[in-house]
Amino acid sequence: LYKNILKIRINETKLTIEILCSTQQVIAGLEALRGQNRSLLESLQEASQSVSVEREKSSIIQQSLERIELGLNEAQVMMALSAHLGSLEAEKQKLRAQVRRLCQENQWLRDELAGAQQRLQDSEQEVVTLEEQNRHLQFMSSIRKYDQDEPPLDERDSTSNKETLDDLFPAEDEEQTQMSQPHHSSAAAAAQQGGYEIPARLRTLHNLVIQYASQGRYEVAVPLCKQALEDLEKSSGHTHPDVATMLNILALVYRDQNKYKEAANLLNDALAIREKTLGLDHPAVAATLNNLAVLYGKRGKYKEAEPLCKRALEIREKVLGSDHPDVAKQLNNLALLCQNQGKYWEVEQYYERALHIYQSRLGPDDANVAKTKNNLASCYLKQGKYRQAEGLYKEILTRAHEKETFVSERNCEIWVVDY
Repeated sequence: LYKNILKIRINETKLTIEILCSTQQVIAGLEALRGQNRSLLESLQEASQSVSVEREKSSIIQQSLERIELGLNEAQVMMALSAHLGSLEAEKQKLRAQVRRLCQENQWLRDELAGAQQRLQDSEQEVVTLEEQNRHLQFMSSIRKYDQDEPPLDERDSTSNKETLDDLFPAEDEEQTQMSQPHHSSAAAAAQQGGYEIPARLRTLHNLVIQYASQGRYEVAVPLCKQALEDLEKSSGHTHPDVATMLNILALVYRDQNKYKEAANLLNDALAIREKTLGLDHPAVAATLNNLAVLYGKRGKYKEAEPLCKRALEIREKVLGSDHPDVAKQLNNLALLCQNQGKYWEVEQYYERALHIYQSRLGPDDANVAKTKNNLASCYLKQGKYRQAEGLYKEILTRAHEKETFVSERNCEIWVVDY
């Protein structure tokens, strides 16, 4: 477009120059013709003043001279007008140049303003990052203070509640029930018994991470875990059992964000550390094996999860005894894995054994009894064993009415997860 405009302006300039040159040539011709006519008129007036014909010729020549004078005057006006238009065009070009310069300066100022705004935004983000780091450092300082004030484990009351992650990730049915509770989520419920106890120096951090995870604030929970993991590795080395515990915490937070690959890598790392430092038959090893089995079960990898779950069951039976409630929880997980593979005969055995443990150790009114009965009844329904399922449902409803509680008749799959 600019090239076309420039071509038009060049053509206009050339045309103007040609018109001026033609006008100047016309003026020169008219002046010469005027001179010839004047000389002719003077000669005629001198030669024949008495002859009428000559007078008539003189009159015609006089009129021609007048027209020539008029043409010269008009040509001079055109020349003056052209000069005036030329000066106006020069002034217009000067103004255009000034406008272009002002536009360039305006664009430069806009660029400077945009750069200043970007630098301001970067500075604000840096300030926010520094404030977050400052809050994190203050929190880590408070964590160390609490850890220093923590009494040794052997000085505590042996009846104090143990904080583990046995129920950190319940099944979908339990998640919907726990959504209405202020301190429970798929990453926030802790079991009250069994498993591997959280080390004293990690207990405060663990509680805070669970609180953030229960609120869905993973952008805060994950950096806290990573920073604590880095500090533990620097102070105690990568193969320390507390590092494995921290890996478990971070893995379960990742699992809650559906980052299964990262969670599996962390759990395998934690398993290797615990097997090396604590032994193959330690409860912490069983807890990590169970976590891996639950992770595979959530992803539908039931065949890969089953041997892990069976090994965790063997360890817990060996360490805790065959009738411990944690063994019943492991049996529930194993039953779920077998049920998803269609191994209903094994499912019935696992549920019946878990039900026997719960009833004998915790009593018939324990919530786990109703849940296990419900799961067993669901297994019966899938096999078409309606009478057995009906009997279990009646038992659940009768006990619920007696205790004035409500139990859902849907299958309550409980994925038990440990530390």
